Amino acid sequence: MPHRLMCIVAHPDDECYAFGGALALAADRGIETHVICLTDGQAAKHRGNAASSAELGSIRRAEFAASCKVLGVTTHELLDYHDGQTSNIPFDEACEKLVARIRRLRPTVVITFGGDGGMNTHADHMMVSFVTTAAFHWSGREDRFPEAGLPFQPQRLFYVTTNVFLPERRKPLPAPWTATLDIRSVRERKSEAFRQHASQAPLMEATRGFFEKSGGEELYTLTASQETGPAEQWIDLFEGL
Repeated sequence: MPHRLMCIVAHPDDECYAFGGALALAADRGIETHVICLTDGQAAKHRGNAASSAELGSIRRAEFAASCKVLGVTTHELLDYHDGQTSNIPFDEACEKLVARIRRLRPTVVITFGGDGGMNTHADHMMVSFVTTAAFHWSGREDRFPEAGLPFQPQRLFYVTTNVFLPERRKPLPAPWTATLDIRSVRERKSEAFRQHASQAPLMEATRGFFEKSGGEELYTLTASQETGPAEQWIDLFEGL
């Protein structure tokens, strides 16, 4: 089976600022990439010219699509959960939606946030980590959501992690990494994808210097795998597959 990469995030712009390097590198290798986003980002602090939350959501949907196009993403989808309120989502319902998509798209590798909430310790990032982790394991079980398709078990689950921290933000407790991706060859494309999120321009400007200094690699932690044995240090999410 050809390799496929699925990235599951909470908000439009997560796909590029956190995972853009992995997605672009995979696309350059001809690997199918699929991005699932739980919300349309209506609760964002930066609101561009939007006159309402609904208008901001519509704007951010278009920005998300444009960013995914820059990154070479094969398919992208926004679900309908409320930004800033993912701690209230029905857990089984959200898991079933993700299980159905995993079974249909059959990714080799799934990437998402860790339980720390990422660099900005965002609660929505924590929730997408929890629901994705459950969906990763349950997608391979016949007794979970049989109506969501035939069981399929991806081979690896990775959490994005970090060894650098945003200034003036609460410091997360990230997991030690097991994969270091050199993303220098796609660094400009990752930045270009972020620029598609024009409504978030103040955030881009505030973090520009940080990412210019520390944006040459992405770090990931292998969290689950069909393979058993001690963890190794890799430079490729698909290493050995």
